[in-house]
Amino acid sequence: MLQLNDLIRISLRQVVRQHKRYLGVLLAIALGTGLMIVIMTMGDEVKSNLNKDLDLLGGATIIKVFFEDGGADRMDRPESFRDGSVETVNALPGVNATTLVHMAGGYATFDKHDTDFIMFGVDEHYWKVNGLHQKAGELFGKEAMDKRLRVVVLGEELAMRIFGRLDVVGEWISVNRVLYLVVGLLDAGSVSERGKWGYTPLTTMMDFWPNVEPRRMYVRCNTWDDVGPVSEQVITAIRARQKADHLRVEVAWEALKHIKRIVWWVELFIYFSISATLLLGGFGIWNGMMTAVKSRTREIGLKKAMGAEDIDIMKQFIAEAVALSFFAGVLGVGLGYGGVELATWLLKSQAPQDLLYLYSLMSIIFTVLLGLGAGFFPALRASRMEVVSAIRYE
Repeated sequence: MLQLNDLIRISLRQVVRQHKRYLGVLLAIALGTGLMIVIMTMGDEVKSNLNKDLDLLGGATIIKVFFEDGGADRMDRPESFRDGSVETVNALPGVNATTLVHMAGGYATFDKHDTDFIMFGVDEHYWKVNGLHQKAGELFGKEAMDKRLRVVVLGEELAMRIFGRLDVVGEWISVNRVLYLVVGLLDAGSVSERGKWGYTPLTTMMDFWPNVEPRRMYVRCNTWDDVGPVSEQVITAIRARQKADHLRVEVAWEALKHIKRIVWWVELFIYFSISATLLLGGFGIWNGMMTAVKSRTREIGLKKAMGAEDIDIMKQFIAEAVALSFFAGVLGVGLGYGGVELATWLLKSQAPQDLLYLYSLMSIIFTVLLGLGAGFFPALRASRMEVVSAIRYE
């Protein structure tokens, strides 16, 4: 009976001797294993970063909640969002941020020239909810809301219409005969309409504009998977805090379905490619071991003639296949670690170390099982050779 330490030593020596033959197999399995580690480890992080890009998603993770006009026969005060409603919605699972918005028409006066435009009264969370950034200056925040500052952020197209130029940060303009300081220029991104609008703190608009009450709320979800559950719960949550008979929810369902469909196909292609690579590696092990059995027929015959049992021959060839796949798995783990480090650098995030260790261990186990399965039939064939025929084989 072949001892375990001898079996391991012989198998490793044989794999090292035949490394040129198995180089392609090693690389195929290592590449597939490395990709599997990277995708499984960083999958949630990639999805999270993808959901942060609203331009790419077309705003599909934003839910619009608003009060409809109750009709001409309504005599009571129009409904609007009251204190506590935003906090209630923010507490829902899957909600990333919430903002209140009011939109009204107005006119800006600069150098004795009037320009009609649409002004948005927004709170400090509006920029985060819509994934907006400044092109110049700054986007006002909580301090402007709390102090009810007369500041305004302009879209590029609106700035050109009012001033005829874009270096407008620090300028004063009259909006509806009230002076406002231009503190920022908005980067409209892929939504060109934003460049036509102006933005001021909602509290400031409530002070200087007539009949301003927040009747629109934008809710940004953490991921596209949260949009459905949040949209079902948001009305119930708000009605638990205030009267909301004419509250409606608007979701870009078609855009959401389209994005999910694209991501599903991309994921399918990636996992199919990884599976094909690993299967190709398994076939390479099987083919290499079959070739090894054929080229070592006389060796097998001599070992049997000297007293080696069928199970010893079988163990040796299975051990060689497992050693080969184990080396490929270790190389794949190294590639996986490198891929994860590169992904975290590109995404500017932190890799979940517990998942990295877990999937690395799983990958090693998988490659060992792959080698075991691929080497079983060649090992079985080697063990069933007849001694006389094997020794006479040329």
